[in-house]
Amino acid sequence: MASNLRLALVYGSAREGRFCDVVGAWAQRRVAAHGGFDTDLIDPAQWPLSGRADEAPLQSLRQRLHAADAFLIVTPEYNHGYPAPLKALIDACYEPWRAKPVAFVSYGASSGGLRAIEQLRQVFGELHAATLRDCVCLVHAGRQFGADGELREPQATHRAMEVALARLRWWALALREAREAMPYEAAA
Repeated sequence: MASNLRLALVYGSAREGRFCDVVGAWAQRRVAAHGGFDTDLIDPAQWPLSGRADEAPLQSLRQRLHAADAFLIVTPEYNHGYPAPLKALIDACYEPWRAKPVAFVSYGASSGGLRAIEQLRQVFGELHAATLRDCVCLVHAGRQFGADGELREPQATHRAMEVALARLRWWALALREAREAMPYEAAA
């Protein structure tokens, strides 16, 4: 079996008191249980980005995103969309997303964050990333998690996460091999 892949787990929210910490911690535990990934947490709350290319935090962020073989975005849906800090983080670094797979865990009210995912698919498509169809959407996530940070009824959600991670690993291996055979920029 191939060595571990580098997974950037990217939080979507930077709000104080955010529920993203609960969902993100759950996602990290599921990734660890699944195996096959070394995870790097990318939190927009820790990246005060001004957009200047010479900014040290931006250079560090780019390096960490470039090192990733795959991405797992954990995002809420705010007002039928994804949060501005996630957009700022994505837009600050164009190249690291290219020819790499992106999976999603979303949460929100009645849609479970699906509208945020659909918008992110458009953004990542423009950045030449490969978004996965398989995702995890948590409807009314605050009701689904107990005080211990675990899902009250985990079976279906854990299964959805297993499928998403298995397919993310498949795509990450295939695209890493393709990038090694020919850099994406050389393809056109």
